[in-house]
Amino acid sequence: MAQPRRLTLAAALCLLAAPGFSLVAVPAWAQGPVTGGPRAGVSEEALSAGIARMAAHRAAYRLDLGEARNSGIAAVRGAMVFDVADACEGWATRQRMTMTVTDRDGQEVETVSDYATYEAKDNSRLRFSLTQTTQGAVSQRVSGEAELNPDGSGTIRYAEPAGKEEALPPGTLLPMRHTVLAVETARAGRRLLASPLFDGTSDDGAQDTTTIVSTWSPAAAQPRFPLMANQASGRMRIAFFERGAGANGASQPEYEVGLRYFENGVADEIVMDFGEFSVSGQALELAPLPAGC
Repeated sequence: MAQPRRLTLAAALCLLAAPGFSLVAVPAWAQGPVTGGPRAGVSEEALSAGIARMAAHRAAYRLDLGEARNSGIAAVRGAMVFDVADACEGWATRQRMTMTVTDRDGQEVETVSDYATYEAKDNSRLRFSLTQTTQGAVSQRVSGEAELNPDGSGTIRYAEPAGKEEALPPGTLLPMRHTVLAVETARAGRRLLASPLFDGTSDDGAQDTTTIVSTWSPAAAQPRFPLMANQASGRMRIAFFERGAGANGASQPEYEVGLRYFENGVADEIVMDFGEFSVSGQALELAPLPAGC
C-alpha cells in the first residue's frame, strides 16, 4: 500500500489529539480561529493551568478497522500502548504500536513502531526517535533534536538521516504543547486551532495542521476510568497538510485523526483516517503514572 509523505500510523498516533474528515472548507460554526505563536492565542495564565492539568498516564488501546472504502482491506487488528511521563521540566512520551492489515486475498502485512520523545514544557526543545518495521524489516528510522525560539521558529538537526537539517517556521508547536492548546481552545469556547506542528515522525520537518473542536461536554457521572472523573471532554478533528499546501483552505489533508480529549490530556477514543481506510482505537486500560519530580 503506497503512502504519501509522512503517512505512517506512528505519525497519526503520536498526537493523540485529533480527527478525520476532509477540510475542503472551514465550517461556518468554526468561529474565532486561533493561529500563530507557541501560545496560539492562549493567555499565559491559561497556558500554565493547562500544562499543570496534563496527567501522566499509560493508555492501552485496541485497534480495529473503521472504514475500508473500496481499498481491498478486509481487516485490521492491533494494539498500542502510549505513556506520558511528567519529567519535571518536560514530558517523556513513548508509543509502541503493532498493527496487522489483512487484504481480501488473506495476505497480511504487520507494522510495528516504537516512538519516543522528550519535550520541554516551554516548547523549546524536542528529542525524538522513531523505529518502524514492516514484515520484520526496518522500514523507517528517524531521530534527532529540534530547538525552538520563543516565537516557534527553530532548527531540526537529525541524527538519522545523519547530517540533515530543516528549519522550523514561526508558530511551530510540539506535540504536547499542541495537546494543551487544543484543550484550552475548546475550554475557551473556540472551535479552530491552526498551526505548524513538528512531532519527529518524519525527516520532512513541520506540517501544517488544522484542529476543529466539534463538542465540549461536562464531566460524565459514571466515567469508564478513574482518570476521567470530574473531567470535561471534547471531540476534535485534526487535519495534517504538507507545509504550505493548506494555506488556501482548499487542499486535501494528507491524513486526519479524530479523538475525544479530556481536560487532563487523556484520550479514550481515536479514529485515524488514511484516505483508503480508517482505523479506530478504543482505550482498554488507563492508569496514572507517578510524577518524576
